Amino acid sequence: MDRQWRFARAEDKITRLSKQGLDMAAFWRACTPVLADAVPHYMAPCCYTIDPGSGLATSHFEEGMAEFPPEWIAMEYAGEDVNHLIDVARSPSGVSTLYEATGGDPSSSPRWHANMIYGGDQEVIAALRARGHQVWGAIGLYRQPDRPLFDAQEQAFLAAISPVMADAVRRALLVGESADPEGPDSPGMIVLGPGWRPESMSPGVEEWLRDLPDGNLAASRLPTAVLAVAGRAARSATSSDDPAEVAVARVLTRSGRWVVLHGVPLAAIDAQRVAVIVEPAHPSRIARYSCPPTA
Repeated sequence: MDRQWRFARAEDKITRLSKQGLDMAAFWRACTPVLADAVPHYMAPCCYTIDPGSGLATSHFEEGMAEFPPEWIAMEYAGEDVNHLIDVARSPSGVSTLYEATGGDPSSSPRWHANMIYGGDQEVIAALRARGHQVWGAIGLYRQPDRPLFDAQEQAFLAAISPVMADAVRRALLVGESADPEGPDSPGMIVLGPGWRPESMSPGVEEWLRDLPDGNLAASRLPTAVLAVAGRAARSATSSDDPAEVAVARVLTRSGRWVVLHGVPLAAIDAQRVAVIVEPAHPSRIARYSCPPTA
């Protein structure tokens, strides 16, 4: 099978997965076999979410590893080494191998010794950077001793899928936070099904909806902003121009607060489903979760 065709097929699969509104673990799991087909590696990928504001890792997922060794993540930020997640994220390419970072001598790196406990000799780290260069995550792939090095074509493929995977991570974080709110200012989510009718609502989202202009839940009339964002999200799900586009709108509520609405298309077998997430327009939230409003 032609290698470039295999890369293109994998990129197409990951693009389609990114549009399905999967939660974080489901997205990582779905991507695992796709990555393995395009870039053969040992065991399973290490998948991280990263806070774009601080550059700190906020979660780790690896199929088959029940608990990430705490000393490993501490080494990322306290140890003297190379190929740190944040260093790769800030690098021009956003992709780096341990072999290259050590000048061809990975055994000089403490992380190589840690990786070798699990049999991982070669390592490539790819930052998941959105088109605005915000970093939302990273993936690490590994190979056993005596296996080929991660080459330039494989690294170019990982760089190519980075924006799509970054957008999927951002969506998964939004959906996860709105589905499990932690306080009165937490995001809320409404899922719209066929005919733009509400299928489900997260706790507290009705308060957000009542505060939006021209909505009337008692009369089953959703706010215009919700329907507009949902429509744009549904269109982006089938658009070939920018399949990673997320619909965003900032709205002044009846009570005088600014809120941000995000439209996220969800997977559906026989009909379009869209989640609309409403959250306060705190500067920290805008910086972390939103992208420039669509025209």
